[in-house]
Amino acid sequence: METKIVKVNNINSERKLIMEGAKYIKEGKLVVFPTETVYGLGANGLDEEAVLKIFHAKGRPQDNPLILHVSSMKEVKSLVKSISTEAERLMEKYWPGPLTMLFQRSDAIPDIITAGLDTVAIRMPNNSIALKLIEMSGVPIAAPSANTSGKPSPTSVQHVIEDLYGKVDMIIDGGATGVGLESTVLDLTGNIPMILRPGGITLEDLQYIIPNVEFDLSIIKDNENIIPKSPGQKYRHYAPKADMIVFTGEVDNIVNTIKEKSNELTKQGKSVGIMATDETKDRYDEEIVISVGSRKNKETIAHNLFNAIRLFDKKNVDIILSEGVELSHIGIAIMNRLKKASGGNIIEV
Repeated sequence: METKIVKVNNINSERKLIMEGAKYIKEGKLVVFPTETVYGLGANGLDEEAVLKIFHAKGRPQDNPLILHVSSMKEVKSLVKSISTEAERLMEKYWPGPLTMLFQRSDAIPDIITAGLDTVAIRMPNNSIALKLIEMSGVPIAAPSANTSGKPSPTSVQHVIEDLYGKVDMIIDGGATGVGLESTVLDLTGNIPMILRPGGITLEDLQYIIPNVEFDLSIIKDNENIIPKSPGQKYRHYAPKADMIVFTGEVDNIVNTIKEKSNELTKQGKSVGIMATDETKDRYDEEIVISVGSRKNKETIAHNLFNAIRLFDKKNVDIILSEGVELSHIGIAIMNRLKKASGGNIIEV
């Protein structure tokens, strides 16, 4: 397949490029586009054949539901059975933004979007290119992250090209993404609002509007037998080529343990990469040390995390020893991604 790559810097002066992408969507083709979280692999969310192409391009299991992206709140009405007062308040506060909500689906939604479930995940991205593409397409766009299934999500167009060039019809280059982690997924269909996937909108953020919100157990405990209601619940994601071990606890204990483990593995002839932070990177003597951001500003860690994992892939390390972060605010989302990337290989020190 020939993949067309276009660079969009200004949606007004380069409107025709976005219009071309919208035309592709209407024709049932695949278009990669930027959002504020990661790059998305988009298709017409009401066209079952087009959506099937997403699964084939990514190598994604079809029991893993997709998220529908809309460009306005009014577009949600035809896609769901009802919109609660809570949902309306959350939309007003956090849309456009990195918050996905689960609703009871309407008959307009193809089964392939929801993996046959009676719920559908919807969000409105906070990116002008994404919003204009959806608006011009005239349909909700189904879009998981634009990467090969299981690999780190793409936060730059180069990541997309590495994974999907020749597998999609068009890539819209809108520069680096902002948040760096996928959206928070919130299930509003039960008695208790439940976070199924942590992201840029944190538990603390949501508690201002829905104080009784809770975390789903699968965020902190792996269960391969669950039926996923949201992307990221069941399968290993964000995985580097190398094995990964994540260490949590007091910072000094983390650093000392990683140094000991690195020395042990190096003696075994292993190439070791260390995922550190700005505050600790100079405490390691190892050759391959990448700082993922600052512990004082965890948003920088979220922004850089997937890119750092891909950098270790390029350095061909055998194993990555990663520092963990505190389980608060966006640190919960970071640790959720590290848990998935390491296959749950987390050690408390």
